[in-house]
Amino acid sequence: MPSLPRIRRSRRGGTPVVSPAPIVHELSASGLTWVNVVSPDVETAQELAERFGWHPLDVEDIVSKRQRPKVDDYEDEGYLFAVLHFPIYDKQVQRLNAAELDLFIGHDYVVTIPNGALHPVTRLFSRCAEDELLREQLFARGSGRLLYEILDDLFDYCFPILDKIAHKLDGIEDDMFEGRSQEVVRDISNVKQEIISYRKIIKPERSTLRVLERRVEAFLPEELDLYFDDIVDAAERIWDLLDNYKEVVDGLESTNESVLTHRQNDVLRLLTVFTVIVLPLTMVTGIFGMNVSFPGEGTREAFWVIIAVLFAVLVGMVGFFRLRRWL
Repeated sequence: MPSLPRIRRSRRGGTPVVSPAPIVHELSASGLTWVNVVSPDVETAQELAERFGWHPLDVEDIVSKRQRPKVDDYEDEGYLFAVLHFPIYDKQVQRLNAAELDLFIGHDYVVTIPNGALHPVTRLFSRCAEDELLREQLFARGSGRLLYEILDDLFDYCFPILDKIAHKLDGIEDDMFEGRSQEVVRDISNVKQEIISYRKIIKPERSTLRVLERRVEAFLPEELDLYFDDIVDAAERIWDLLDNYKEVVDGLESTNESVLTHRQNDVLRLLTVFTVIVLPLTMVTGIFGMNVSFPGEGTREAFWVIIAVLFAVLVGMVGFFRLRRWL
């Protein structure tokens, strides 16, 4: 395994840039080996392929950054290769992204290759490294059971993200009915984006897990055949929850738009009523403002008569609108 950092040249100049080599972590117990390496380079991937006898095409899949979920069964070579995606929340951009996990499972080994930090995998590996009894218990049950434990922790990690989405939906509903409809428009858009991203990750995963459930039987004892049903059920529960959240956020968006439209209609109605009330007053003052002679021109009595007419028109218009329930 490589232990020294790989040196590459910067494109902008001749200064060498040190790129640290991937660190390969390895545990062995009861005749089973678990290898975990994060984001391997081509050299590391080739060394792993030579060590475990993988197909050369698998090396390309390992170093590729865009792989769809799939399961490749190399029955003659005695191993199984799977690509799975799991949601992770990127705090820097505040978006839900897909983390890729490449899996190799043979009769005496399991290799996990995440393209980034997947905390459930790292946490389980650390627990096995620190707790010898736990390592012996997991590894003694075979590679299929170890793979189940890894996937089970990964899918358990998915549900807290769903709980956060549900909490956001509850907060949006409370804010919307507390008179902050204008402010929650961006929140609704963000939650919709998270739900869409989550659905894009889980949708192809469902069919892939069904294939994996059938192909992984060769690495499981008979009494553990039903264990992977739990993984498939977890993926289906996640999909059902996402469907429910999609309906909820669509309903909240429609309701929020209705509330905003209703408030906008109230404003337009008040402005229309104000315009209609001011219009006859403007007409009366315009008539008496013309440069023509009229009875009482230039007298105080004429001024107060005009004021009385304006007031009467104003009261009459307001009374009419109140009678028609327009105000």
